[in-house]
Amino acid sequence: MEKEVGAGHKGSFTAKVLSNQQIRECYYRLNLKLDPIGSRLFETAKPGRFVEIDLAGLPLPPEDKIPPALRDAAYRQILLRRPFSFSDVIFVPGQNGPCVKLEILYCILGPATLRMMTLAGGDTLNLIGPLGNGFALPDTLKKAVLIAGGMGAPPLLHLGGYLKRHRPEVETICFAGAKSCEDLPFTLKIGNLTGLVLEEFDVLGIPSLVATDDGSAGFRGFVTDCARRWLRDNQPNPGETLVYACGPEPMLAEAARLAKEFDLPCQVSMERMMACGIGLCQSCAVEIKTDSPGQTEYKLCCKDGPVFDSRNVIFNL
Repeated sequence: MEKEVGAGHKGSFTAKVLSNQQIRECYYRLNLKLDPIGSRLFETAKPGRFVEIDLAGLPLPPEDKIPPALRDAAYRQILLRRPFSFSDVIFVPGQNGPCVKLEILYCILGPATLRMMTLAGGDTLNLIGPLGNGFALPDTLKKAVLIAGGMGAPPLLHLGGYLKRHRPEVETICFAGAKSCEDLPFTLKIGNLTGLVLEEFDVLGIPSLVATDDGSAGFRGFVTDCARRWLRDNQPNPGETLVYACGPEPMLAEAARLAKEFDLPCQVSMERMMACGIGLCQSCAVEIKTDSPGQTEYKLCCKDGPVFDSRNVIFNL
C-alpha cells in the first residue's frame, strides 16, 4: 500500500483560537486560525496526520467546572505537548496565499485537556506539525468504508470531507460507535430517508450508521458488527474498496479481522503516548510484522504512523 502523498514538511507555528464550543458534556470543538507559517505547512497536509500542542501555560477552569473524576489529577503540572488529530482543514483564499483554519475535536480526559476548556476566542497556542503519515488513497479507490470508535472519529471526519472535495467519485460510508449516545463526539439527527444519522457527515453527503454498546442510539452492539452486517449485505469489490479505521486498539484489531474476513485492505490509525511527536523519545512503539516469517520489528507511531496497514500490525491486547 503506497504511502500518503505530501508528508514531510513540518514546523513550529502559532494559532489563534476562533472558537471553543462544547458539543457534549466532555466533548469540545476547537477552531483555530493558523499563522502564515502554519498555513504554508498545511497546504499539503492529508487526513490522518496530527499536531502537537503546547498546553503548559493554560489555567485551570473554575473548580465547579472540573469533573469530579479529575479533581485529584487537575493540579498536575503539564510538561509535555499533547497530540491531536484534526477533523477538518479549511483553506481561506487571501492576497498573500491561503489562510488555513483547523478544526479539532477533543475530549476532557486529563489535566491537559481540562485546561483546554478555558480557551476562548483570541487566545493563542503554539503548535508543531503537521506530523506523521496519514491515510493513503490509491488511484483504484472507488469505495471508502470509515469505521470510527469514540474519539477515533476526528481523522475520519477529515478524511470524509477530503474525499468529497478531492475524490468525489469515491463512494464513502461511515460507521461510528461508542459506549452510549452521550459518548459520540457528533450531533445526532433524524435523516429524511435513512433514520438516525450523524449531522457532521450528513452535511458532507456521506451516509452514516451509528452503533452503541448499550443500544441508546442506532445499532445495539459493537460498531464493527454493524459494519460487518453492511459488508455482508453489500459485498463491495475488494479491488476497489478500502477500510479506514480509528479508535481504541481492541476495535482496530476487530476492524482488521473484519477486513480480512471480506478480503479488503484496511488502514488503521494507531494511538500511543507521544511525548515528542517527532521520533526522538522512542516512546510510541508499534510492533510490526517483517518479511521474515515469525519475525517482528518496532515502528514509531509518531513518525512511521500513526496510520499503518492493518495486515502488518501486531495487536498486543
